[in-house]
Amino acid sequence: MLYVSNCRSVGCHTVGFGECSHVHFVRFGSGGWCTINMASEPVCVEDFESFLKASVADFFWEFYRCGADGEQTLRDNPLAFQRYRLRPRCLRDVSQRDTSTSILGHRLSFPVGVSPTCCHVFAHRDAEVATAKGVSSVGSAMILSMWSNRSLEDVAASVHPDTPLLLQLNMLRDRSRVEAVIKRAEKAGFKALVITSDQPMMGNRIAYSSKKVDLDPDMTFPQVLLPGERYTHKMSDEIIKDAPMTWHDILWLRRITSLPVVLKGILTAADAREAVRHGAAGILVSNHGGRQLDGVPATIDVLADIVNAVQGSNVEVYLDGGVRKGTDVLKALALGARAVFVGRPAIWGLAYDGEKGVEKVLGILKDEFTLAMALSGCSSVADITSDLIAKPPFSRM
Repeated sequence: MLYVSNCRSVGCHTVGFGECSHVHFVRFGSGGWCTINMASEPVCVEDFESFLKASVADFFWEFYRCGADGEQTLRDNPLAFQRYRLRPRCLRDVSQRDTSTSILGHRLSFPVGVSPTCCHVFAHRDAEVATAKGVSSVGSAMILSMWSNRSLEDVAASVHPDTPLLLQLNMLRDRSRVEAVIKRAEKAGFKALVITSDQPMMGNRIAYSSKKVDLDPDMTFPQVLLPGERYTHKMSDEIIKDAPMTWHDILWLRRITSLPVVLKGILTAADAREAVRHGAAGILVSNHGGRQLDGVPATIDVLADIVNAVQGSNVEVYLDGGVRKGTDVLKALALGARAVFVGRPAIWGLAYDGEKGVEKVLGILKDEFTLAMALSGCSSVADITSDLIAKPPFSRM
């Protein structure tokens, strides 16, 4: 029998044979002890989180980590995937697997992209440019936040021309700024607009809202600020602060641009049907990473309802929130998602090693996903169908 001592080093989460950089003592039955130097490289997505915590100030760590209020939804997003079970098919030829898919007609090498998160410069000096390069290197897609620290033009210039870049938008009080950034996105070759629809007001993010930090006065938000402007709270309140958004604004956006419109933050079938009625090209099922209204469902729990609600239309459905493993991706696709997106894991990878760290996080997800496909009897994304999954409460296989 084999025993492994638990590592008690600070910051090490190893149990059993988990990866860490410290020496472990291994006992083989009654035959004595030997030592094994465990690898320091992260081997799963959650291994990267500690690198962010170790590399940024407490305020920025809480800014990225936290959820709203008691953080029930934040915790439930990843845990909810465990409530679903896979029903693998056997004796199928899975020696060759095709993980590719498409979103809005643009090819992805595998169905995982990066969700919009602001202020990547807190995690790495190259900010969103490094994230985009990592995304492009694995043939993935990225939704660039309107509140990014690098210009959409610089981000577009840093990636392969075939990389699908989408731009996330909030509705600002000064609509001329919204129109201007849309025209820039069109010119730079962005493929769609992703509209944040679940933020009429900012969620109550207790964990960092009480903390004080002095931001770099030269930190820029080039999608929001005009040349020469500096961000101030007064400017935010008078010009930039998010304006209330309604379905009429979706119609307005569709009138002023030819880019497809994706609605991010839809959690109900009723709103999904409204999205179809108002001409949305896609829905990103999202609860804002648990950062808006606490107590809403985990995204995986409402995914099937939204997929059913848009059935018969051309609206594509994606998901973000809690995706940490390749089996999570497989489960979301089996429930009808066309692709999934990850937010915090990309930031963790960015803090770990910039562009290469983002590439590594996405590469791990791709490797886990293709293995999960093989073990489930799927040789292509088209083979991932609803009969592959058992929803809670579980029925007998």
